[in-house]
Amino acid sequence: MLSEPVTLYKLMNLYMLQQVNFPLTNAQLTNFFLEHDYTTYFTLQQTLNELAEAGLVRKETIRNSTRYEITQEGSDALSFFGSNISPAIIQDIDQYLKDNKFRLRNEVGVIADFYKSTTQDYIVHCEVREGKSPLIELNLAVPDKAQAEHMCSNWQDKSQEIYAFAMKSLMSRPK
Repeated sequence: MLSEPVTLYKLMNLYMLQQVNFPLTNAQLTNFFLEHDYTTYFTLQQTLNELAEAGLVRKETIRNSTRYEITQEGSDALSFFGSNISPAIIQDIDQYLKDNKFRLRNEVGVIADFYKSTTQDYIVHCEVREGKSPLIELNLAVPDKAQAEHMCSNWQDKSQEIYAFAMKSLMSRPK
């Protein structure tokens, strides 16, 4: 077993990210560690930052959500040192992912963000991903920031309905 707890936490994060084919958010990783009383919030944040700085995970921030994916370097490190994670911890992680996989995937699969365009309006970028592949991407121009924020907020709840409408409309035969 490892003598340095932070090293174990790094390996645990790498293992979790290796087990899924989609990124995990900071909140999702934090939920696991705090729910199982493995470490404190601040220690986990330090661990995630060190993993990102070392290039073992890729970190992406969209609006106020940070997502992590394991890199090839992270996979290599895990293959060398992953045996240092106890079977009991592996079981905890595997059970958590099994119990929450659908919810975790849905939380990270729906993305909405906006930016100011060169014409001074705002472009709202909405996306639904299955793993790393986009199912639908939608870019809409709106005149002000408040509308852009409102659309981003609604995308989580409306994305399935909009995707279903687009598919049905595009797949129907012309009259």
